[in-house]
Amino acid sequence: MDVIAFYVFAAIAVVASLLVIGQRNPMHSVMLLIVSFGALSGLYVLLDAPFTAVTQIIVYAGAIMVLFLFVVMLLNAHTEDEVVPPTLGPHGMKVAVVLSLALAAEAIWAFSRISPTVFSNDPGLTGSISSVARIGAGIFTTHAFAFEVTSVLILVAMVGAVVIARKEA
Repeated sequence: MDVIAFYVFAAIAVVASLLVIGQRNPMHSVMLLIVSFGALSGLYVLLDAPFTAVTQIIVYAGAIMVLFLFVVMLLNAHTEDEVVPPTLGPHGMKVAVVLSLALAAEAIWAFSRISPTVFSNDPGLTGSISSVARIGAGIFTTHAFAFEVTSVLILVAMVGAVVIARKEA
């Protein structure tokens, strides 16, 4: 039964994620992204990580998607532009190819450094990973700087959207 549920949630996540980038209407993309986050949360439940699943729904599907919807509605972006801006030109495409190759090389390097001994099937470790107290202590001690930087980044993105959307007087 778990295998069937895994394949159902995985298929929903993959199809919804592919449809996110294939939509011309940004509102449909945002809604499909929420579906993808929901399927990912179902996968977390199957992995016995209920705290992560609920956090996925509350933080991403709740807060971040509301922010995306706010930005899409604020910018009044109904459809995707048909034409590629002439400022990109052939030089912009060359830069994009170089950056894509650099990203692929970095991903290959990162995946080559993963060792199979990092992952453990020890039930004692599994229980401590989904402990709310341990996760909270990790966020507010070890990862406090990254947590705060992410908050500032989201705030700057929202202010940037407001500045871009404002009308010149």
